[in-house]
Amino acid sequence: MPGPTSGEDTLNAREQEILHAIVRSYILTGEPVSSRSVAARRSRPLSAASIRNVMAELAEGGYLEQPHTSAGRVPTEKAFRCYVRSLTARPMPRADAERVRVELSEEDTVEGRLGRSSRILTELTLQVGIAVALPGTSQMLDRIELLELADRRVLIILVTTDHSVHNRVVMMDQQVSQDELNHLRNYVNVNFSGWKLGDARRELLRRFEEERAAYDATLRRLTVLYAKGLLMVDQAPEVHMEGASNLVGIDLHLTRERMRDLLHALEEKKRLIELLDRFLEHPAGELGVQVGLEEAHPAMKELSLIGANFALPSGMTARVAVLGPMRMHYEKAMAAVLQIGRAFENLPV
Repeated sequence: MPGPTSGEDTLNAREQEILHAIVRSYILTGEPVSSRSVAARRSRPLSAASIRNVMAELAEGGYLEQPHTSAGRVPTEKAFRCYVRSLTARPMPRADAERVRVELSEEDTVEGRLGRSSRILTELTLQVGIAVALPGTSQMLDRIELLELADRRVLIILVTTDHSVHNRVVMMDQQVSQDELNHLRNYVNVNFSGWKLGDARRELLRRFEEERAAYDATLRRLTVLYAKGLLMVDQAPEVHMEGASNLVGIDLHLTRERMRDLLHALEEKKRLIELLDRFLEHPAGELGVQVGLEEAHPAMKELSLIGANFALPSGMTARVAVLGPMRMHYEKAMAAVLQIGRAFENLPV
């Protein structure tokens, strides 16, 4: 998580303690917090008058605001940022952690685990659960299948070791028999099964160049298939999101039209990926927390994002995140993100 920014690291211990108590109370109740309620929750006695003085200083510093003249104070975005920096991710309760492990182990594909992860995140946090896998040439080849189709077309089926299946139909210059395709399939599977896709493509290209003089029939056919995307996977990320409807019941001070814009933005996979790209640039396994997402979309001003990147054994990158209001249970969301990401990371492919 980011370190303190200028002007936000000047609070003394008492001011921080009282501010964090106010934030916790507001997260719990959603109601403005009074000095009397803060005093009642303190383990060390401090008069309501003294707390009022501290709260006045915090308000002057931009940490608190007063929605109504007679009401208590509510924390601002600046206060939530200060509070989040004080948190450390704690392990999930053992029962929840075991549930994550068992449920993810029931899925044997990346797509299945992503879908299950987003649902678990939503159920555990009551927020929006997001799970994304970014494919790359570091995925490892399990096998390919080549099937003859009508009109000089060939179906390429590529299976990676994480059990992802990718299909591609290509047009050949002339009809290729199934026997020839079986021969090409066997050549690739025997030579490159277990290789990273990027390494396998580079090696194939090297062989094309090295054996150009001989240029036997097998390599000629493979050259055509190579040019048409053999051993390549579509680069579109796999995106799963659950719980967007949870945002509807939260007072985000949005008009109906702006709420509709927000939900529409979350439905766009490209916009969702951009959101994660913008705010989750941390090293693999390191938790990121962004309070206030107005830079990504005006309707996201009062939302926070908690997430992390995880390197999968297959070579893909998984991104696991929780999106919710600033007034969310951050520790629970942080624990859920880390537990699911690490379980995802450690499951066999």
